[in-house]
Amino acid sequence: MINRRAAMAGGAALALAGCGSKFRTYDGPEVTRLQVYKERRRLYLFHFSEVLEEYRVHLGFQAEGPKRFRGDGRTPEGFYFIDRRNPQSSFHLSLGISYPNDEDRAYAAAHGKDPGGDIFIHGGRRRGKDPRGPDWTAGCIAVSDRQMEDVYAMVRTGTPIDIFA
Repeated sequence: MINRRAAMAGGAALALAGCGSKFRTYDGPEVTRLQVYKERRRLYLFHFSEVLEEYRVHLGFQAEGPKRFRGDGRTPEGFYFIDRRNPQSSFHLSLGISYPNDEDRAYAAAHGKDPGGDIFIHGGRRRGKDPRGPDWTAGCIAVSDRQMEDVYAMVRTGTPIDIFA
């Protein structure tokens, strides 16, 4: 027979064990669109016209202007979609953005350059890395690890994302 103290301790241990996972569940309204406003440093998750969540973001280390070429440190501007999920990301968790699109590739090609790629929404910077100020990514959109856990649980592959100046 289990005494009351042992039962409560076991219940608390189980509850805490669930808190340690970076994989959360979400059973709320479907996220139908994401929008990023670079100037405001905000990411919004929408269910049709209703804002479900709002997050402060960090951008590429050269935040002004649209991403044009590999290595320019800019975050893209335009219309994309979430095209992959990376549970093993170096930045906790990440969701891939379909950059470059046809327009981005054409612009880069017209200038004889590579448009780059591997743009993600991801968790925070890693310990021991040069912080480089408030906008520190190579062109990605970063939130805290805890926020990324929520975004990762809520957003599905194929969800549109609009990135504005």
